[in-house]
Amino acid sequence: MWQTNLLCAKVVKYPYSMAGGNIGFMLILRYYFKFTVVEGPAAKSRVFSLSMNLELLKSLCDIRSPSGEELPMKEFIARYVRQYSGSWRCRPEIIQGPDFQDCIMLRFGVPRVAAVAHMDTTGFCVRHENQLIAIGSPEARNGDVLVGTDRLGEVECRAWYDGDDGLYHDFGRVVERGTSLVFKANFQKRGRTVISPYLDNRAGIAVLLELAQSLQNGLLVFSCWEEHGGGSMPYLCRYMYEHWGINRVLVSDVTWSTDAVLPGHGVVVSLRDRRIPRRSFVNHILELAAISGIPHQVEVEAVGSSDGREIQQAPYPIDWCFIGLVCTNGHSAVESLHLDDLQSTLQIYRLLMELL
Repeated sequence: MWQTNLLCAKVVKYPYSMAGGNIGFMLILRYYFKFTVVEGPAAKSRVFSLSMNLELLKSLCDIRSPSGEELPMKEFIARYVRQYSGSWRCRPEIIQGPDFQDCIMLRFGVPRVAAVAHMDTTGFCVRHENQLIAIGSPEARNGDVLVGTDRLGEVECRAWYDGDDGLYHDFGRVVERGTSLVFKANFQKRGRTVISPYLDNRAGIAVLLELAQSLQNGLLVFSCWEEHGGGSMPYLCRYMYEHWGINRVLVSDVTWSTDAVLPGHGVVVSLRDRRIPRRSFVNHILELAAISGIPHQVEVEAVGSSDGREIQQAPYPIDWCFIGLVCTNGHSAVESLHLDDLQSTLQIYRLLMELL
């Protein structure tokens, strides 16, 4: 049987005020964190691995879904759940439909906490005369290979800059206006490092789909448009709050490597970026992380944002916290992250979805 050597805490009484230096919960039971079902006759035979499935991550990186075109990723997630959820701890309800546009949610049991990952990526939109305009904020270099599809078929070309006139493609025919192009998939593993376009946010999605194996109660939310200003989180917040009273959300995304947060040093818990979440909620998460022994880093930044921005702007009293991976070469064709950080991110999500 797989088990970790981490000691984790089970919270019996919840309020997360920090009054008097008390960490806010009154009784902690220590136990080895075994990811196994404890109910039913087959409980002892079903064990959930802590290892990240790199084939899943690679498959996610192969899917093209720039902002506004998240449908292929939504369809992949729905197929994946239908195919594999029979062996999970709890088979989720798949929530989708016209009221959710291209978003999708997975409900497990009676959810108290939600985790959110955005499905879109940066990219490029074909204008005219081979010009490209940005979707989100991609970091293209001369010679980067771009791919897409228009009504005449597949497009594969290279990006090039023409001085101050902007970015162009070199495809041999006219590409239909409005066609979206993205960096060509090129997934590589070098030692303990993974390199690929669009680890932002394929890694965040992969964490939630791996988390789904052992989740008994919780809501996994897959959103749209995050890279280009947002737009889906307000109605997703409304649904989760009005249906289940969910007022705690974890944002599964990536952040950039800096002199303060480094690859291979653990999952990142963000105290703030351009937005500031409620400190008592973030402090409670940090206390649980410290007790667990899971490697983690604390981020404090003045710029950047995530789906947390729209959660905070929604007209509901929902606490949120960004908890994700360190990524280098952000928004480029050669994003990279450390496998140890994938492990610690999965571990902390399993812990928090159980204990918050």
